[in-house]
Amino acid sequence: MNRWTISLGTALVLLVGLALAAPIGPVPGFFIGGSPVKAPIPWPDTGQVDEVRLQVPGLLPRVVIIWIVEFEGELHVVGSKDSGWVQMLGPGGPVKLRLEGSTYDLVAERVTDGWEPILAAYIDKYKVNYPEIVSGFPSLEEAEGAFGLFRLNRT
Repeated sequence: MNRWTISLGTALVLLVGLALAAPIGPVPGFFIGGSPVKAPIPWPDTGQVDEVRLQVPGLLPRVVIIWIVEFEGELHVVGSKDSGWVQMLGPGGPVKLRLEGSTYDLVAERVTDGWEPILAAYIDKYKVNYPEIVSGFPSLEEAEGAFGLFRLNRT
């Protein structure tokens, strides 16, 4: 093998490895990217933002592409109780949120009381563009215990 082939092979392996370390669709990654900035007050309008990246710390941090909803001036994320990031976060803790090109250090707080209107706002936001997915969600009456719902607090 000549040097060119070895260099090209090494570059290809590095690119594939980097692609696998970033979240792609439902597959989590490790790198969140973006420019670190202080969380604004108030949050920018997220009504037209479908997806954000959320990083949950750990030995290997987990970055997921997830939906977000603003409710009463606060940002919230929701995940299945069985998803890896929800289990890693447990009752809450530090997270990073990438919203467009900015990355914010936040503290996720699990919402266990008064979650129904937040989940309803989440469903209302996404049912228009993702009716097939949202139709598979349990009803509000059946949803208790099925989700991890987190408020993203500024640090």
